[in-house]
Amino acid sequence: MTLKSLALAAAATVLVVSAAQARDQIRIVGSSTVYPFSTAVAEQFGKGGKFKTPVVESTGTGGGFKLFCAGIGEGHPDMTNASRAMNKSEFADCEKNGVKITEVKIGYDGIVFANAKNAPVTNINKGQIWLGLAKEVPVNGKLVANPYKNWSEIDKSLPNEKIEVLGPPPTSGTRDAFVELVMQDGCAEIPAAKELGMTGAKCAAMREDGGWVDAGENDNLIVQKVVTTPTAFAVFGYSYLDQNSDKIKGANIEGVVPTFDNIASGKYKVSRPLFFYVKQNHVGSIPGIKEFVTEFSSEKAWGMDGYLSAKGLIPLPDAERKKSATAAQALAPFTM
Repeated sequence: MTLKSLALAAAATVLVVSAAQARDQIRIVGSSTVYPFSTAVAEQFGKGGKFKTPVVESTGTGGGFKLFCAGIGEGHPDMTNASRAMNKSEFADCEKNGVKITEVKIGYDGIVFANAKNAPVTNINKGQIWLGLAKEVPVNGKLVANPYKNWSEIDKSLPNEKIEVLGPPPTSGTRDAFVELVMQDGCAEIPAAKELGMTGAKCAAMREDGGWVDAGENDNLIVQKVVTTPTAFAVFGYSYLDQNSDKIKGANIEGVVPTFDNIASGKYKVSRPLFFYVKQNHVGSIPGIKEFVTEFSSEKAWGMDGYLSAKGLIPLPDAERKKSATAAQALAPFTM
């Protein structure tokens, strides 16, 4: 290597390091479900006075991973929140761009099927939800475009109201979990669907005629919409039900109401783990990352009596929480 090329390489390194050090505020992207928990930690962290309050953006889980894994330096976020685990292709993107990761499991969340407080209580099962929302369903031994307009057409015990469900878009981890835990499980409960060989993507496809409405990543906006449309249902994380219990209520799914205790015990089956991911490359360059992780993984934050449980986070069991806190605070490397 010539002296000129060595000088250019050194200059490029200085620019990268300077860029990483130019930002003095943690930037976090990702899941709308984890957003209120991350925001609460950020506010508490900022009150300490040593570091600026981190900026938290709700971009959806998939969108967050895309931004997080795109590269290193001040133009890229330091952390991303996720309502599902990182998948292989997302991990490959991070590896390709030199992004080193720590994964932190923070707790659990239920996915609720909710409607307005003044609407009748609904008892529904996964198979009925699938029949209401699937793009194609079995009728008389054939697979056809979903013909159901009202819930009562599926079962007379269900509301005689138009099928209209507001939910997250495909970029959302909540959408991924809803597809896996409700749509695919519900499809498997319908014998006629099994006979027609319906599995995987066929079970996951959502109707596009207005029965299912992609309502965006803003779960607070979805809450507002369902309140003003009492015949509609909405799909979002339990924390939004918990924080808006004066306006909305959750349907009983498979005979179980979504409550903190039912989700924590595993009795309510539509639940999933929540995570955040840390960019190890930025630790020591962007101030406060390690300290923020320590705050988030402290008992006063995510413990059984922590301030996050008051916002609807279902804490990890004691042993798992201790293990996760140790790994988080050590910034343990993550591999797929």
